[in-house]
Amino acid sequence: MTAIDELLDRNAALVDRTRGDRSSASPSMHIAVLTCMDARIRVFELFGLQQGEAHVLRNAGGVVTDDVIRSLALSQRKLGTREILLVQHTSCGLSMTTEDEFKDELEADTGLRPTWAVEAFREVKDSVRTSLARLRHSVFLPHKDNIRGFVYDVHNGALHEVLSPGQG
Repeated sequence: MTAIDELLDRNAALVDRTRGDRSSASPSMHIAVLTCMDARIRVFELFGLQQGEAHVLRNAGGVVTDDVIRSLALSQRKLGTREILLVQHTSCGLSMTTEDEFKDELEADTGLRPTWAVEAFREVKDSVRTSLARLRHSVFLPHKDNIRGFVYDVHNGALHEVLSPGQG
């Protein structure tokens, strides 16, 4: 059995048993959560979310990219979100490579160098600050009063808020 087959079997057992409101694409809490694709981050369990309460966006590193801005602009302008919760984490794979190292690897393997940024970083708090700044400076996001960033410790489950320079 493949992993896809196993997930389809699990889904069949869950149909119509998942709690939460499925009546609208607009999240009832009016919040979007951006985090890393790392499998150790169980977003719904971490925040006690139920289906229909939040938009959840995930990518490598939980970094703010053009595609994240695209999704958040739609989330805010068409689906009513007003807050953004950014969560990056300790022991992230993006902190264990560099832009050039990964691009060199891809180019050696494929003959092509990617045009997109890897968004590698050394210090997760700095990456959170960079992503917060991108959110706060985006002209496409009308709701910027409630944007907060955190580092999730994958070893103990604690969340630590990262304040931008000039914040309390």
